[in-house]
Amino acid sequence: MASSKAATVEEYLQELPEDRREVVSTVRDVILRNLPEGYTETMAWGMITYAIPLERYPTTYNGQPLGYAALAAQKNNYSLYLLGAYMDPEQEEALLEAFRREGKKLDMGKSCVRFKKTADLPLDAIGELIAATTPEQFIARYEASRAQ
Repeated sequence: MASSKAATVEEYLQELPEDRREVVSTVRDVILRNLPEGYTETMAWGMITYAIPLERYPTTYNGQPLGYAALAAQKNNYSLYLLGAYMDPEQEEALLEAFRREGKKLDMGKSCVRFKKTADLPLDAIGELIAATTPEQFIARYEASRAQ
């Protein structure tokens, strides 16, 4: 599944085969346990998305909620988008160090960590990274990036 048309997270999970649902659910649980108050879980761009709702911050460049993280089952792997790490060099370095420390191979684009199974991820470090940025901090980083 490259992109889902599911309207809810529950529909998205039900679309997945059981083994893929288990992987996504495990990572989702880590995110939800660590997600700071003020972010919401929703479906956007065909994946599970964690964002600051428009009611809280309506002035985004694309008129969509301000995305903080996202999770998707792709055709050949899974994708975990960590925009907090992408926007903060210290958080990116902490993520890189967690992969090194646990002896895991990092396959990462700008903000996208690709993985094939949950064992490929340092889940505790992912949780810490998710917990590290409040919505207020994320908004401030977003606004600073738009001012450049």
